[in-house]
Amino acid sequence: MPQFVYRARRRTGEVVEGTLEGPDRASVLAQIERLGLFPVAVDATKGGPPSTARGSTSPTASLRRLWPSSWLAWRARPRKPRLQELATFTQQLANLLQAGMPLTVALQSMTHLESRGIPAEVARQLRQEVMEGRSLSDAMAKQPVIFSDLYVNMVRAGEQSGALVEVLRRMAEHFERFAQVQARFSSALVYPAFVALVGVAIMFFFMTYMLPKFLTMFEGMQVELPLMTRLLVGISHFLSGYWWLLLLVALAIWIVFKRFQATEEGKRQIDRWKLNAPVFGRVVRLHLFATFARTLSTLLENGVPVLTALKITEQVIPNRLLKEAIARAREDVTDGKTLAQPLARSQVFPQLMVDLVKIGEETGDVPGALRNLADTYENELTIALRVLTNLIEPVLIIVMALGVGFLLLSVLSAMFAITSNIAR
Repeated sequence: MPQFVYRARRRTGEVVEGTLEGPDRASVLAQIERLGLFPVAVDATKGGPPSTARGSTSPTASLRRLWPSSWLAWRARPRKPRLQELATFTQQLANLLQAGMPLTVALQSMTHLESRGIPAEVARQLRQEVMEGRSLSDAMAKQPVIFSDLYVNMVRAGEQSGALVEVLRRMAEHFERFAQVQARFSSALVYPAFVALVGVAIMFFFMTYMLPKFLTMFEGMQVELPLMTRLLVGISHFLSGYWWLLLLVALAIWIVFKRFQATEEGKRQIDRWKLNAPVFGRVVRLHLFATFARTLSTLLENGVPVLTALKITEQVIPNRLLKEAIARAREDVTDGKTLAQPLARSQVFPQLMVDLVKIGEETGDVPGALRNLADTYENELTIALRVLTNLIEPVLIIVMALGVGFLLLSVLSAMFAITSNIAR
């Protein structure tokens, strides 16, 4: 049986070296962990498995010869996980630790579970960092694509307070809630967008393909077409002959918009419009206020200092106006002021939030006040999304009916004009 030379650490930090036999490296790592040691390095001896012999060809080596290393690095780079994927990963890790597994063993098990969207290599790298003596939060900080500042700081707070499992469970619930809010927000717009796209496609097909066939029937008859039909004919000729011009105009508008959006003033103007837009603006405001309250309450509940919590919350909020208000609030809190005062002075946050935060500061339970606010705004967001969906659907139906009615009346009025001319 192959022999492996290992180097490990005791719980006291003392380095231990030795030799173990095993069928493969994974079994040797399991033996070391059963001894109560933390593996640092495991290498096969000269009589080890053939796969480690010099001159052997691995699939990775073959790929490196076939493809540039930069391309392989791009392929191996993990993508940012979705909230639901992150919630599943966090819940699985919390369950393993709750079952009494040591952290390194739990991370090893995570490599086999492999949450959807988070590759097994992430847990493998975390385990390696922990075995080398780093904390879990420091190991996660080295993978910012997967673990945000919010995640890292909450894990660090859990490590310092000795309640890592509880913190992980709260984070899993946090990500679950936001995933549900995002799903409701997206699903509320999918159906109206689909109906609008299909309607525009049908009308464009009729104007550019079907209508010209009707026009060939009218051209041979010396009849003056009604105004509505002439207008429809002009639109049809324009779409048939100059559709590319519409694409160019749309492309130019898109480029100008993206350049405007790239500027700092452009971002602020767009975010201001989102907040103040009729009907849609209420949905955006509720979503942002719920995100602010839920994120800040989760951080404060898990022992993150208020200044750090405000900074992380500022990074999470996507709206520039709210970002600036949170930054000013952080500066005021640094100067010794309460949180409610700068929130009220910003004139961005609603009075309900200011009042409840003030009450929370007076009672010493700001996280509880923010949690109640988050529940309130999330419930109101659900109702607002339902109202928005119920409002969009009839508006789309009316617009589509007007468009189809215009097409039918234009064609039918022309046919009535021809019929009346024949009758005379």
